[in-house]
Amino acid sequence: MDLSWIEDFLAIAEDGGFSRAALRRHVTQPALSRRIKSLEAWLGAPLFERSTHVVKLTPAGESFRPVAEDVIRRLSNGREEALEAARLKAETVQFVATHALSQTFFPDWIRRVDRARSGSAVQLVASNFAGGEKLLLEAHAHFMLAHYHPSLASRLDNDRFQRIDLADDVLVPISATGYKAVTRSGRRRQSMPRFALPGSADKPLPYLAYHPGSGVGRIVTAFLATKQPSAMLLPSFSAPVMLLINMAREGRGITWAPRSLVELDLQSGRLVRAGPKDWDIKINICLIRARARMIHAAESLWSTARKLAAT
Repeated sequence: MDLSWIEDFLAIAEDGGFSRAALRRHVTQPALSRRIKSLEAWLGAPLFERSTHVVKLTPAGESFRPVAEDVIRRLSNGREEALEAARLKAETVQFVATHALSQTFFPDWIRRVDRARSGSAVQLVASNFAGGEKLLLEAHAHFMLAHYHPSLASRLDNDRFQRIDLADDVLVPISATGYKAVTRSGRRRQSMPRFALPGSADKPLPYLAYHPGSGVGRIVTAFLATKQPSAMLLPSFSAPVMLLINMAREGRGITWAPRSLVELDLQSGRLVRAGPKDWDIKINICLIRARARMIHAAESLWSTARKLAAT
């Protein structure tokens, strides 16, 4: 059995087709098909449904996929350990963080971690949640820093991965200011949102939605699916969180954003809450890693992060 067959299989499963996977793997499509057939012969079961225009995994393929990902990750980790033992690999800890957290939370947090341990080189890649999942599954990163909620659909299952909750946060619905309302006392004027939840069927609210690969977007989608009464929203845009916040400031719609990112806007009145607190979504900022052993520097950082989170 050739290791490249497993990499071919995962490429097709990720890309959803043989032609795109062949380009990614730098082989011809017929050669890729032959290698997959060899893998299927070795396994004794077909891995892909080939009777439709869209290539889909068979039940056997769905069952084999996490095993294949685990094999690639373990082999990659094993290679790192071998290089480390031979002193051929620098002690660099590799992080992937969501775009917002890479700019806001990560810098101060990594400084606190480094003060509590003997520092080693750190490499950071910013991505959305789906991109971070992929890097962690393929062992191209030791840690992933992301927002978390129990409803978040993820391929980072508890059997193979673990997490530390580092801080609490909350997703709040936000809108630009619409007008000032006089309070009952008549002494103060309260800022009212331009777009207020829940909206109505005849006039749905313009909704600034997240990119499909966003973890925060997945959390908001899961929350809205169970919210009663339902919000009347009309998706009008799809983008990363920082761009959505800017668009909300411009009055182009409503979105949910981590309070840690919009606290100053709420205090200044540049943004206001688009609904009462029952529209808030409590979340955590967490650090995720594979359960398999990592290089010494990464294990040391994990141990320090756990101690800091417990204080």
